[in-house]
Amino acid sequence: MTTYHTVLWVSAHPEPRSLNGSLRHAGIQHLLQAGHQVIESDLYSMGWNPVLSDDGLIPPGDRFRVTDDTRQAYVEGRLPADVEREQQKILAADVVVVQFPLWWYGLPAILKGWFDRVFLSGFAFGKDPGTGRRLRFENGPFVDKRALVVTTLGDRPASIGPRGKSGELTELLFGLLHGTFAYTGMSALEPFAVPSADFTDPDSYQSQEQELLRRLDGMFQEQAIPYRPQFQGDYTDQWELEPHICPGESGLSIHRTAAATTAADRPPNGSVRDGRTVAACAAPPRHAIQRS
Repeated sequence: MTTYHTVLWVSAHPEPRSLNGSLRHAGIQHLLQAGHQVIESDLYSMGWNPVLSDDGLIPPGDRFRVTDDTRQAYVEGRLPADVEREQQKILAADVVVVQFPLWWYGLPAILKGWFDRVFLSGFAFGKDPGTGRRLRFENGPFVDKRALVVTTLGDRPASIGPRGKSGELTELLFGLLHGTFAYTGMSALEPFAVPSADFTDPDSYQSQEQELLRRLDGMFQEQAIPYRPQFQGDYTDQWELEPHICPGESGLSIHRTAAATTAADRPPNGSVRDGRTVAACAAPPRHAIQRS
C-alpha cells in the first residue's frame, strides 16, 4: 500500500527562473503527482523578515533576553503571526526539504534568519518542563521528521569530496545537518548537491533533475546520516566524545558511527567517493547512559 507524506519545501533563491527555481518547481510537481502533500515556504516571494528582534515581545526599554523571552512568548502564544505559521508548517511535515544556493560556504541570509526566528527554545529545543530532560538529538522534539538539503554551488564535484579543497560536503554543511537538523531530532539525509552550477547546460540539467527526483522518491526510506546519539554513552557530561571512542582521532567525522560506510549503502549524489567514507570508527558496545 502506498504511503503518502506531507513535505515542507523551504526555498531561498531570489530568482524563480534560476537553476534553483527550476529544480524546485520540478521537485514539487513530482511530489504532488506522486500523491504527497507539499507545503511551501518560498522565502523571497513571501518577503520573509530574517531579522531576529524582540518583535514587541517585551516592554519598551527592557533588556531583550533572546532565548528566555522568545521561549516565554512561544509558551504563552505571543509569537509574531509569521513565525507561528512557519512553526505550524514544520509540525505538519513528515519531511522538510531545505533548498538554497551555497553562498560563501553558508546559507543565504534570508534562510539563516528563517531558522533564527522559527527554531526557538521551547519549540525546537530546550528542556522538558516536567522532567528537565534536555530536548535535543535523540530526545529532540522533531524525532519523527526527516530533512533533506538541496543545494547548488560553484565548486567542482571533487572539491567537495573527502580530499577536496572546499571540504567534504557533509562536513561543509555540518552546522545545518548536525547542529540544526539532528540537534532538533530530525533524521538528516545525505544532501543533494549540484556542483559547477554556473556551468549547467540543458543536458546536464536534465541529468541533475532526474537525480533529484530519484532522491525525492527515496527520501522517505533511505538511511539517514548516522550521527551519534548524545545521551547513550558516547559523550561525557561536557559533550566531548568519550576517550575510548575513536582514540587519538579528531574532526567532525568522529561524530558519525560506522553505519552505512560504503557507497552501496548510501544514496546517489552523496558524499562518498570511490566506496570510501568520511566516518571511520564506531563505538564499542557500552551500557547506555541517560543524561539530562
